[in-house]
Amino acid sequence: MTKRTRTPYKLWGGRFKKPPAELLERFSQSLAFDYRLAQADIRGTQAYARALERAGILTRRETQKAVRALEALSRELARPTGPFGATASFAKTASSASAEEDIHTFVLARLRERLGELADKLHTGRSRNEQVALDFRLWLRDAIRAAQQSLRELLEALVEMAGKHPNVILPGYTHLRRAQPVLWPHYLLAYFEMFRRDYQRLENCFQSADVLPLGSGALSGSGFPLDRRILAKELGFSRTSRNSLDAVSDRDFALEFLFAGTLCFLHLSRLAEDWILYSSEEFGFLELSEEVSTGSSLMPQKKNPDSLELIRGKTGRALGHLVSLAATLKGLPLSYNRDLQEDKEPVFDVAEQLVPALQLAATVVRTASLHPEAMQKASKEGWLCATDLAEFLAEKGVPFHRAHEIVGRLVLESLREGKQPQDCTLEDLQKHSPRFDRQALALLTPEAGVARRSVAGGTASSSVRSALREAKTWLRSI
Repeated sequence: MTKRTRTPYKLWGGRFKKPPAELLERFSQSLAFDYRLAQADIRGTQAYARALERAGILTRRETQKAVRALEALSRELARPTGPFGATASFAKTASSASAEEDIHTFVLARLRERLGELADKLHTGRSRNEQVALDFRLWLRDAIRAAQQSLRELLEALVEMAGKHPNVILPGYTHLRRAQPVLWPHYLLAYFEMFRRDYQRLENCFQSADVLPLGSGALSGSGFPLDRRILAKELGFSRTSRNSLDAVSDRDFALEFLFAGTLCFLHLSRLAEDWILYSSEEFGFLELSEEVSTGSSLMPQKKNPDSLELIRGKTGRALGHLVSLAATLKGLPLSYNRDLQEDKEPVFDVAEQLVPALQLAATVVRTASLHPEAMQKASKEGWLCATDLAEFLAEKGVPFHRAHEIVGRLVLESLREGKQPQDCTLEDLQKHSPRFDRQALALLTPEAGVARRSVAGGTASSSVRSALREAKTWLRSI
């Protein structure tokens, strides 16, 4: 018995004498990746069916029948055994010439099997241009919320660790050289601020995506009396698009998400780089847990920070996606162009990589062990107190640039003699300036350097406690 091959469902074709070449069919198919929009497409079609009823195109009975069929299809697609359950095998099937062109034709083809010609009526007055814009926005809003939830987990992990080690001091670095001592919680809160901005950027992205394009038609608006405000309310959008030409071709929201996601990855990568260094034998400031580390296939002693290296590596991938979509959009004329099919894979990939990267980073933070003694030792070596000594002289009336030069000579001589700050006596200090007195000796410790920086946003204990309280308050508010 010959197996029948189902003819792909087309939303167009009457104007053509010949079908597209098989090469074009394969080249233009997007079902292998836009299947992710299936549930969004179903939600949008249900809302549109009700809008067609209000416009007098569908009867109440037809609407109810269509909505029930869409609900059944939604349940079918959500099952692990459904057509999208095994992504790898599905992608292979979707690339065959007999598969539907995209998720929109896939959904309508399945509806046609259930509803017959009623499925075709669901496309009345609706263009795929507005349909894909709607689906993409619906999907992206959910993806943004998922990313924000994972970001919150990381933010909470940073605050939790900061609260566990309130008095640990480590060197702060510039140019990867020891600069001034800072509190460990102050260091962690620096990353908290980066990721807080990422959270807020994602919130701005959500607002950009939270615009209903449905009702825009192919480019000039619908020819049917659709109440777009009701559609927006039903689909959870806060507002409707103001211009149909813009609505079908706007991908700012996608590009903004890629920027926000890439910047979040950049911050993750910076944290990863720090902790790869800090957990190395050369630094020894902390130790990563075994659950986020791997071994070597050859060297039995190795404990590698693969979790952080993978995060760092995926950052380049995200950055490539950002550049890719920006390049795609830069020369498009109004309004819709098929180039916009290239908007989804970059966004899908960044969204699907960002969430596990954030979750993994939160696990790294929660399970890491600190070595405070190594941090303390490093903060006492290398003249991290030099700025405090220069500021002491400035307080005594020495012009700061002169004070800077005096302390620089003190450091140079001490390095020549192999002295660390704690080895210096008052006599050593006064050899370089008689303005030094016994009070200056207290500044030779990292604790004194930390305590001096009590301005808002500084590293003194009082400032850090205040910043930590504010961080916790903000977390409770989101």
